[in-house]
Amino acid sequence: MQWGLIGASTIASEHVIAAIRAQEGNSIKSVLSSNPQRGADYAAKHSIPQSVTDLDTVVGDPDIAAVYISTTNEKHYAQAMAAIAQGKHVLCEKPLAMTLGEAVEMVHAADKAGVVFATNHHLRNAGSHLAIRDLIQSGRLGQVLSVRIFHAVHLPAHLQGWRINDAAAGGGVIADIVVHDADTVRFYLGEDPVDVVAKAGASGMGQGVEDSVMSVWSMPSGAMVQTHESFTHAFAGTGIEVHGTEASVIGRNVMTQQPVGEIALVDEDGRQDISYSGHGLYVRSLSLFTQAIAGNGRPAADGVDGVKSLAVALAVRDAAESGQTVRVDYGGI
Repeated sequence: MQWGLIGASTIASEHVIAAIRAQEGNSIKSVLSSNPQRGADYAAKHSIPQSVTDLDTVVGDPDIAAVYISTTNEKHYAQAMAAIAQGKHVLCEKPLAMTLGEAVEMVHAADKAGVVFATNHHLRNAGSHLAIRDLIQSGRLGQVLSVRIFHAVHLPAHLQGWRINDAAAGGGVIADIVVHDADTVRFYLGEDPVDVVAKAGASGMGQGVEDSVMSVWSMPSGAMVQTHESFTHAFAGTGIEVHGTEASVIGRNVMTQQPVGEIALVDEDGRQDISYSGHGLYVRSLSLFTQAIAGNGRPAADGVDGVKSLAVALAVRDAAESGQTVRVDYGGI
């Protein structure tokens, strides 16, 4: 299967290109960049045969069966819809779109066209998060009472740019990180947040967008979720804790693109370190995506997962702006 890359992005160069090529029989034919020189340099660096500036050249290419979209957020909707209209399978970066309505439309269009449409939520592919979910789903924790997420990091200089100063492109920590945490909670618990409260702030890293946010979510089961996301915390580390009536599971430095970090189960007998698979997150994501195209199973995170993580992030933004409790609208999906 041949791929087209829509976006000459850092995430593609650091993670996704290698993950695509790790799938047997998969290759990359072209990369789209709005900057001809950047596209040509990118293609040469990554041994991609063709660089183009026109979207139709990629989505209209009969040799290309799937596209990976990793442009700035405001471009996802139009690019995905163009690819779907040409019968291409689509793996799209999160958040799927700028609005809930656009994201829902993308899912419905893919369903109608009969193509596989997935969201590139990498965390649910990590061995650490799979191990934590297995503990929860097995009942080892008992009834889940609460989840606490610490996802306050320092955004590296080479990733800042539009993420910290361009609201029109979908910048801000809510669009960038809250969606990941929403997806992880949904993946763990198998349920969707009902409503949220939140406060957001700007610490001066950028302009015009929030760079830190804290929120609390209510779950249908009665569990509560507390989250902290930031671009400005250089020394905080990351982590996730799930506390139940029988035990707690604690992950440290696991909210990352690498298969790293520590997991411990704590109960009345003490602390037990939990081992987990060290496989590549993106390799697993691309493996499940290509298997779904072949008719075997489903992607790690499909379009509905992308809609729901976006819905939670939008509710967090609304709650932070209004100072009110906001009920999460999932767009009827």
